[in-house]
Amino acid sequence: MIRSVIKGIGSYLPQKILSNAELSERVETSDEWIRERTGIGQRHIAAEGECTSDLGLAAAQAALNDAGMSADDIDLIVVATTTPDYTFPSTATIIQHKLGIKHGAAFDLQAVCSGFIYGVNVVDALLKSGTAKNALLIGAETFSRILDWEDRTTCVLFGDGAGAVVVSAQEGSDDGILSTFIRSNGEHRELLYVDGGPSKTQTVGHVRMIGNQVFKHAVKDIAGAMQDCAEKAGIPISDIDWFVPHQANQRILNGVAKRLKLDPKQVISTVEYHANTSAASVPLAMDVAVKDGRIKRGDLVMLEAFGGGFTWGAALFKF
Repeated sequence: MIRSVIKGIGSYLPQKILSNAELSERVETSDEWIRERTGIGQRHIAAEGECTSDLGLAAAQAALNDAGMSADDIDLIVVATTTPDYTFPSTATIIQHKLGIKHGAAFDLQAVCSGFIYGVNVVDALLKSGTAKNALLIGAETFSRILDWEDRTTCVLFGDGAGAVVVSAQEGSDDGILSTFIRSNGEHRELLYVDGGPSKTQTVGHVRMIGNQVFKHAVKDIAGAMQDCAEKAGIPISDIDWFVPHQANQRILNGVAKRLKLDPKQVISTVEYHANTSAASVPLAMDVAVKDGRIKRGDLVMLEAFGGGFTWGAALFKF
């Protein structure tokens, strides 16, 4: 049996930090208002001229270093992003070039905040099929570029960042990806979307959201995906060591934990420091927990996310 094993992990955050206090000088809000409703205290903002590919490249290099591997070992790059450098070519091919790789394949994947979870599913399938041996899966976003900085309902929520993992096909291993579960439903597009695009408006557009409605769907769908993913692997939720959710809102994290009766200490939360970095948030949060020693080799870890579309999903693996 071939297993897709996570060999290394890395992340990158832009140097510029935008605090709630600084943000309150731009729009009518306050640190207290933002923290009470979201749990967010600050977010990182990409510098002028710093693109999604730059963030993704830095995270990829950190993951390669952690895995003890070189770019030459990689024959597949998948980048989950909603904020690519260009309409085309893909951000993945740009990162491929910056890494000096001239072999293998590279492409982008778009499932908004669920992008990294969808990426785990896709990479796992490609590795098991023999299409590639060593993959870089990257979640990278410069979400600040599509925010309306006069809309306090959205601009307080998001930030920029990138996270990456090196995943390798390995025979006879007990470690690796055990199960994945992804779903989507386009019925509620108007609850969370960007009001622009090349075909429809010939503009980039800005994020629009009806937050209270998104919250209701997110808690229910994420909890359901986690249960289905665990059942698919034949592993009870109670046996899982760590849960790494998409870092959208602390209230959503709390709501899912309560619904599934999880110990809050098992739920990794970085939303206070990173805000919502869309497809980058899950690998960013996981990297923090690996680096600080909470997530250790041999632990059972579940990743989960919910995003615009709607899209949602979960992935369970033995680290």
